[in-house]
Amino acid sequence: MAKDRTARIGILTVSDRASSGVYEDRGGPAIRTYLEGVLTSPWEGISRMVPDEQATIAEALIELCDQAGCCLVITTGGTGPALRDVTPEATEAVCTKMMPGFGELMRQVSLTHVPTAILSRQTAGIRGGSLVINLPGQPKAIAECLDAVFAAVPLCIDLIGGPYLTTDERRIVAFRPGQKPA
Repeated sequence: MAKDRTARIGILTVSDRASSGVYEDRGGPAIRTYLEGVLTSPWEGISRMVPDEQATIAEALIELCDQAGCCLVITTGGTGPALRDVTPEATEAVCTKMMPGFGELMRQVSLTHVPTAILSRQTAGIRGGSLVINLPGQPKAIAECLDAVFAAVPLCIDLIGGPYLTTDERRIVAFRPGQKPA
């Protein structure tokens, strides 16, 4: 764990329509706003936008993890049941370890807001020193899902050798075993 490193965080929007300019991306900016409100350690966001194409999504994930050196990559979009929703498949194709607890908890929390949460296929996985988390595309759902899982993200980043992430404890208390709450 490197306490003095600036975290590089990838923000990947997956959307045919946003990537072609049909409508404005709201998911990527919602992730950035969320991180700005939660993280207190230094970080740099690296944003990308791609269409709903499995190979293109996989290429973007590999680039953000391997070339850009992101310790965390958060995707938005492409997690539903529609034929073109293939973000989880791309994530599984490039990750060496899947982290199903992230998706399970995000769906559980989302079900308290909408009954269609069972249709969402959010997941997470590890690629080298990067944690990849797939989120839905709606900004409200992005915040709800990140609120559900973010307490575990800093420890996961520690365990895979990434920079030391700290949070605004008024928003999210990062859990680390043996660490006393402030």
